[in-house]
Amino acid sequence: MDAPPALVAEVSALARIATTEWQDVRSMRRKGLDKKQLELAGLEASSTEFRFFLLSMLTALLSTPEYIRASLAHIPGDHSKAVARKLERQEVLYDRRKKFTFIVTEQAARSPFVSPDAMAVQLDRLASLTHLPNVCLGVLPIETRLPGCPLNTFTVYDERLATVETTAGVLVFRDPRDVRMYLDELAGYDESALFGEDARERLAEWAMAFRS
Repeated sequence: MDAPPALVAEVSALARIATTEWQDVRSMRRKGLDKKQLELAGLEASSTEFRFFLLSMLTALLSTPEYIRASLAHIPGDHSKAVARKLERQEVLYDRRKKFTFIVTEQAARSPFVSPDAMAVQLDRLASLTHLPNVCLGVLPIETRLPGCPLNTFTVYDERLATVETTAGVLVFRDPRDVRMYLDELAGYDESALFGEDARERLAEWAMAFRS
């Protein structure tokens, strides 16, 4: 449209702001954590392909009930509804029309949020989920040399939206350039991860360590 460069820059900046959303932890807790679970369930219902990078802990889709309860223990209040919603969301994993990729660091898989025997069961669950035909679960052992420096847990829904978790809240990106950045980052970790039988063997080793 032959707009002057200054105007182009201003409109581009406004577009970036318009396609970025900030959800702070305090607001989410005031509304009720179960409301956030309903929002996530809506995203899962409207999306076909999901890509997760799990840096420091496991997502609810992969978690046992005990692990989910422990992950909320530091937050005051009754979280029974949130726990129930998280468990209900796991049904989406068995929808063969949807495809899931999880890249899990050793730190996320082995951080002891629950007792050793419960951690072993949690690792067994991860291994069992690798057998689902629509689930691709890879693990990144601590000794793996990574192509970059991961800073946050993030999720990409199809190629239209990325959510990034921080201590203070969640960033939601809809700008295709931002979403592509996270897809490219995940692709690098994907090349370094262990999958299939290699992943199951490593998860079994970690589970055995907790049992012993």
